[in-house]
Amino acid sequence: MGIIATLLLPLLLAACQKQAPADPFPLPHRPVSPIVSPRYSNEDARDSVREAQTVMRLADLQPGMKVADIGAGEGYYTVRLAPLVGKKGRVLAEDIVPQTRDNLAARVQRDNLDNVAVRLGKENDPLLPERSFDRIFMIHMYHEIARPSEFLWHLRDALNPTGRIVVVDADRPTDRHGTPPRLLMCEFAAVGYGLTRFERLTGDAYFAQFEPSAPKPAPASIPSCA
Repeated sequence: MGIIATLLLPLLLAACQKQAPADPFPLPHRPVSPIVSPRYSNEDARDSVREAQTVMRLADLQPGMKVADIGAGEGYYTVRLAPLVGKKGRVLAEDIVPQTRDNLAARVQRDNLDNVAVRLGKENDPLLPERSFDRIFMIHMYHEIARPSEFLWHLRDALNPTGRIVVVDADRPTDRHGTPPRLLMCEFAAVGYGLTRFERLTGDAYFAQFEPSAPKPAPASIPSCA
């Protein structure tokens, strides 16, 4: 009996161990661009084409709003959003690279932006507080999201009842630091978002705005976009 028990013990222990649950979110059928820099482009060059001013106008940004800047990098949009929402508004700037987050926090402190908070997020979850934001901005970073359905699923809870998500990206393949608009719309629709506005910007850039338009789906029921 002792020999049999000894032989069976590893099998019994293995059977009792908790199995890791299968990942419920679909894998994307597209490549992902690497994070190559905390900045999309030189700030003076971006100012010259007035992209930020155009995007914030299209997003109907108002004083007192609470907004999030996801993948904020060096803070190009963060420091421009802060004065527009004003003292009664709030900006939460989030990045997933600790050094980038620290550099942005130093810039926010240096510029005395008292209505800005800086936070470290996760690759597939921005870790935003629930029902908090009027606008969530994702500027030239969507193509770097490795698991878009999971990311967008978590992001829904951060919107207040009238909140919207703003994406600015380039109309080119995801492995060339852009996202084709049809693919973007498919990935948002798969998680229950509807497109509320689409505008072409300078060059191959575009503005897309979404809001929840259907119930939040169960992760296992989310279709994968080709």
